[in-house]
Amino acid sequence: MSAHVIDHGLEDLAATARAALVRGIDAGGAWDSDPVWREAFESVPRHLFVPYYYVGAEDGYERLWCADPDPRRRERWLRGAYADSPLATRVRDGELLSSSSQPSLMAKMLAELEVRDGNTVLEIGAGTGYNAALLAHRLGDERVTTIDLDPEITESARRHLAAAGHHPAVVTGDGARGCPENAPYDRVIVTCAVTSIPRPWLAQCTPGAHILAPIATGVIDLRVRDAEHAEGHFLLTPAYFVPLRGTERPEPRPTADGGLPRRAIQQELFRFLLALTAGALDPHEALALWEREEQPERARYGITVSGEREWAWLDDPEGPYAWPLA
Repeated sequence: MSAHVIDHGLEDLAATARAALVRGIDAGGAWDSDPVWREAFESVPRHLFVPYYYVGAEDGYERLWCADPDPRRRERWLRGAYADSPLATRVRDGELLSSSSQPSLMAKMLAELEVRDGNTVLEIGAGTGYNAALLAHRLGDERVTTIDLDPEITESARRHLAAAGHHPAVVTGDGARGCPENAPYDRVIVTCAVTSIPRPWLAQCTPGAHILAPIATGVIDLRVRDAEHAEGHFLLTPAYFVPLRGTERPEPRPTADGGLPRRAIQQELFRFLLALTAGALDPHEALALWEREEQPERARYGITVSGEREWAWLDDPEGPYAWPLA
């Protein structure tokens, strides 16, 4: 059985499962600010982009795939492909290298990207190609570029996209350096976690462009002024992504939480603050700030890029709470 074909007995189930996924995303309000995305999710079949994936098992990972000879396992694969959850798609030596993001989070990020007809988009992190397909459905193949460091990932993404009828630019390269040959871009969407904003992204953007990037278990929404300046706030939603791999990616900063009270460590928003300020703020100082500011939500935090400087902040870029990122 081809990796991009499912038996006729599962075709109806695929359509039903996709419709249920769309209804769930709709009910959660992910694309309320830009409901045009609903049509893209209705039209692009996710199962074509995950012909196999891995689920947790007692001894590590269990592989589910579309051509499994057991019809019950094929059905399990298909239902999982349309679950509103991330899917591990590439694992090496027990390490997760690539995944297909949770569809509702993808929908939220795409809506927050505020794309307009005629926009050009750069995606950092090709993954399975599903996100690029959604963008290409909305904007057209010629306006979408997706890049990944791993040639196996880009090759499989290219195959998945072709199976779904899309042919955007799929580039093998260091995502931290962007993709200058197809610049400039009106929007940049990053589907892997970074610790700071690589300057080539700004240089390849048009004035007023948006950059959405996962940082410290959140997603920053930057507005680009020019090649050296950008600023924005975090989205409210939490986000956990596989780290960006590339030559210009800064080394992750160490985090420490020893001696902190369990009541704080169990709070997701406090862990976000710890990750955002790691190496720049003592964890106990972070706890004092978090309690003093009444457990601030993500949207109160932001990031500013100005020339060689880059810093995160709470409430005000020039206020008392600011921490260097680069």
